[in-house]
Amino acid sequence: MSKEITSRSEDYSQWYNDLVIKGGLADYSAVRGCMVIKPYGFTLWENMRDQLDKMFKDTGHVNAYFPLFVPKSLFEAEEKNAEGFAKECAIVTHYRLKNDPSKPGKLMVDPEAKLEEELVVRPTSEAIIWNTYKTWIQSYRDLPILVNQWANVVRWEMRTRLFLRTAEFLWQEGHTAHATAEEAVEETEKMLGVYAEFVENWMALPVIRGVKTPNERFAGALETYCIEALMQDGKALQAGTSHFLGQNFAKAFDVQFLNKENKQEYVWATSWGVSTRLIGALVMAHSDDEGLVLPPRIAPLQVVIVPIYKGEDQKAKVDEKVKELMYQLKLSGVRVKYDDSDNARPGWKFAEYEKKGVPVRIAIGARDVENNTAEIARRDTREKSTVTMDGLPVYIVNLLEEIQQAMYDRALQYRNEHITTVDTWDDFMKTLNEKGGFVSAHWDGTPETEEKIKELSKATIRCIPLDNKEAAGNCILTGKPSRQRVLFAQAY
Repeated sequence: MSKEITSRSEDYSQWYNDLVIKGGLADYSAVRGCMVIKPYGFTLWENMRDQLDKMFKDTGHVNAYFPLFVPKSLFEAEEKNAEGFAKECAIVTHYRLKNDPSKPGKLMVDPEAKLEEELVVRPTSEAIIWNTYKTWIQSYRDLPILVNQWANVVRWEMRTRLFLRTAEFLWQEGHTAHATAEEAVEETEKMLGVYAEFVENWMALPVIRGVKTPNERFAGALETYCIEALMQDGKALQAGTSHFLGQNFAKAFDVQFLNKENKQEYVWATSWGVSTRLIGALVMAHSDDEGLVLPPRIAPLQVVIVPIYKGEDQKAKVDEKVKELMYQLKLSGVRVKYDDSDNARPGWKFAEYEKKGVPVRIAIGARDVENNTAEIARRDTREKSTVTMDGLPVYIVNLLEEIQQAMYDRALQYRNEHITTVDTWDDFMKTLNEKGGFVSAHWDGTPETEEKIKELSKATIRCIPLDNKEAAGNCILTGKPSRQRVLFAQAY
């Protein structure tokens, strides 16, 4: 284990922070609750963003951008949404500073520069977007609107953790408008499918698709669909949500259209989003005590080549061999780096790239050049092997896919081993305390019982799985009849 990194068994929370900081993903900032995403971490986000963006566009969506500031009156228009975010809002009240006459060199708010209407720094954009849609939509011919926005939002969190919960974070938010409820529900489910496909196929992280209980729904939604993932400490993490908003926002902002029968009707809406929180999920689901372990498909670097040599003559021979290998790997679409810097020894470089989670490391020395071989090290299993240079680019491409699948399989096995079915309260608490993971149990369907279970166990209903089968039973807490099991877990 790296001396720089706390072990998972010793302190999981500190282990996570160590990996984020020492793996070069992010840093703390001078702004309370906000983070600096470092170049390595931002490249990871760009790779995730670019793939998601392609998937959105492949399903007919287009990108737009809306203002960061929302007039308070617009924010208040949809009451449930406003109430849901009220405690997290940052408010702009003035637009100018001036010199403080009582404190030379200091500035103060100019009392004469007070805004006529206070502005909410967006915690989410439904209000400003639906106020805009009112001017875009008159007829059924203007529908559907399939818009996505890549943006930052501010939610004034009191307890923050890098990537998982910060006052400002990056995300995308889709906001679509439809002529019928059926079309809107289809869109909501389709985008949940896009998220699940991305998280499973690109992040190598299995998810459970489900719907939230009324208590856990997005404020202002009629239904919230979600994907839930399991971290290595047995806690769940919500990896994405897609909301069927019904006509709530259309009614709040009077967005009506003339339907095919020439009658006025309110528009049907959806919204859906994922954020930089996914990076936190990636870290916690796959990494080990030596550092990050990143899935090849989205890793900032997929391959690093480290030369081992004595003197410039040997280096020149290695350089020549690596030049052709680099060309072939790049031709195959592999993100590769040749680290021939002379400011650190090979052993230090090995440890550094291991800490950063680079999926494959290739070491080539003078003897390797003579033998036409290279040493290959996998980050996920830390296995090393000596392979021939003949056909090496194809070997590496196949190895990257093998690592991607192996990471998914390991995460799936862990997840499946941590779904436990219980029928009694004692077994429920024992499972949460000793094993963790998802607990499949009966619940009587009331918000009061849901809140009581949360209070007693710190576990929430993560979702009602979409593939749930009806199975009669009795609630683990109240003993009242229940028609299906739901998934509980303690969560981030």
